[in-house]
Amino acid sequence: MLRRVLESAVRAPSVYNSQPWRWRADSIAGIDLFADRDRHLITIDPDGRDLRLSCGAALQHLVVALAGLGWSAQVDRFPDPENSGHLARVEPVHESPAADVARLAPAIPLRRTDRRRFSSDPVDRDMLDALVAQARDWGAEMHLVAGAAARTRLIETITRSASLQRQQAGYSAELARWTGRYAAAGDGIESTTVAAGIDLPGDVPMRRFTRGALPQSTHSLTHVDASTLMVLSARSDDRLGSLRAGEAAGAVLLAATGLGLATTPLSQPLEVRRTRDWVSEHIVGPQVFPQLLIRVGWADPHSPPLPPARRRAIDHVLQPPATGT
Repeated sequence: MLRRVLESAVRAPSVYNSQPWRWRADSIAGIDLFADRDRHLITIDPDGRDLRLSCGAALQHLVVALAGLGWSAQVDRFPDPENSGHLARVEPVHESPAADVARLAPAIPLRRTDRRRFSSDPVDRDMLDALVAQARDWGAEMHLVAGAAARTRLIETITRSASLQRQQAGYSAELARWTGRYAAAGDGIESTTVAAGIDLPGDVPMRRFTRGALPQSTHSLTHVDASTLMVLSARSDDRLGSLRAGEAAGAVLLAATGLGLATTPLSQPLEVRRTRDWVSEHIVGPQVFPQLLIRVGWADPHSPPLPPARRRAIDHVLQPPATGT
């Protein structure tokens, strides 16, 4: 069972598809989640927020996978005060899980990051409200970017901040490392997951990973992308806040997949202080801390299904059980 749930956990999205996690599984001691510091993207993520977001999403997928098999989970976050890289310990509990958690499990193998243009059909407000509720249930806050003017201003801010980031020392080298991976590595950004073609007015800017080889539907060039932008925020500006925000991100993305929606998590805009400050001031307000943008919409009906992004083999992310367990 442990191996099976780990195979689901590593399907979680991660910044640059870096998969910055390591796991230790034991039938008695449970499952431990550790940050893999060798996969920490130091240039874009100096304080490790993106790393914890990524690991939080994997932790959430693990809990959901257990629920899908009929198990509850007891989660202890940052269980070792002497080891900040020990992010969580999960103890499977043989009792019926919450039904709303178990319902997310079928979406794990179906979820994709879709960087293509979305349909011109807007998402119903009740669906968006359901995603907001998911974030709240998993320990974070979600805000809609409401109105055309706010969306336009945010897109302009994202565009400026992306330009600033590309000028940052070390950015190009770090990006090249994760877009030039050999296929057997099982990680990084493949050109087949990056949309090809030119940007149109009103498009939400995507990170410029590499030359895109994922075709856009020609039909998508004839209409405005009606996707909704949402901001996921932590309730505290600390390690726990970003880890919990990652868990909430995992829940929102799985819930959206279950509703048939397409999604794109966007970490780049909030990696730049100027954009993060703007989002804090104009969208989320005080006492919450923006962590991630999520684009939500309907996939263009003429676009083919996306293949799953590659993942490392489980044996490559497992470490031996602790001595004495």
